[in-house]
Amino acid sequence: MSMTAKNQELSRFGFSFERGGAHTSRTMMLEELRALLTHIDRPEAEKSDYLQAIDDENCLGKRSGKTRTLTYRHLVDLYSLDHTNVLFRALLYFWNRDMDGQPLLALLCTYARDSIFRSSAPFILKFPEGATITRESLEEFIDAQEPGRFSKATLKSTAQNINSTWTKSGHLLGRARKVRSRARPTAGSLSYALLLGYLTGVRGQALFQTEYTKLLDCTFDKAIELAEEASRKGWIVFKRVGYVIEVLFPKLINQEEMEWLREQS
Repeated sequence: MSMTAKNQELSRFGFSFERGGAHTSRTMMLEELRALLTHIDRPEAEKSDYLQAIDDENCLGKRSGKTRTLTYRHLVDLYSLDHTNVLFRALLYFWNRDMDGQPLLALLCTYARDSIFRSSAPFILKFPEGATITRESLEEFIDAQEPGRFSKATLKSTAQNINSTWTKSGHLLGRARKVRSRARPTAGSLSYALLLGYLTGVRGQALFQTEYTKLLDCTFDKAIELAEEASRKGWIVFKRVGYVIEVLFPKLINQEEMEWLREQS
């Protein structure tokens, strides 16, 4: 299957491969997402309900109608806000079940939907704990991906927003001076990372070595421990016999989506 066809398949689950990304003007908007999902605590809520809460009810406290509309658009770009997409539906499933995991849950969804942010992961994750990461070095990295695509001002704001998101997720520490830290994965965030890998067609032990699980700064043994915890909680099905591992998501993937996955394979 070609990369374009593969991306089209994944788009049905809520992944996004648009060339742009919210990070040219915003972070992953963790605070806004928290406020929105507190205001509307219904997994079956429609996109129109989220729009009404942001635009009409101003649940996020924005000053102008234009700002409210832009905020909604950015949140849609980052999270889809569409419960028919398993990506967002699973995010909601873990959101209140694993509150400590919320920053990493938001990061994982953002990574799956924002190509500009996604491109920064290899740069950030390569640094060892304690290393200093300057905004200028991230700007150079972004510019090297597509030289001349962004103006100097856009490069600066994009790098600042990306660094801010990695800080909110626990991968960086500090304000002006960013230092590489280790994220703190939870059973919910690990389960969500495994699900994202599963949706891309990965199975078995390889699920613990995908780009999504790598975002968690997690050793294999720790990931197994968290998967076992999630399985005990009934969030996922995790079975392990020696080196043979099976992970299933009966509460997260519906019948139509399982048909799509069978078509992929």
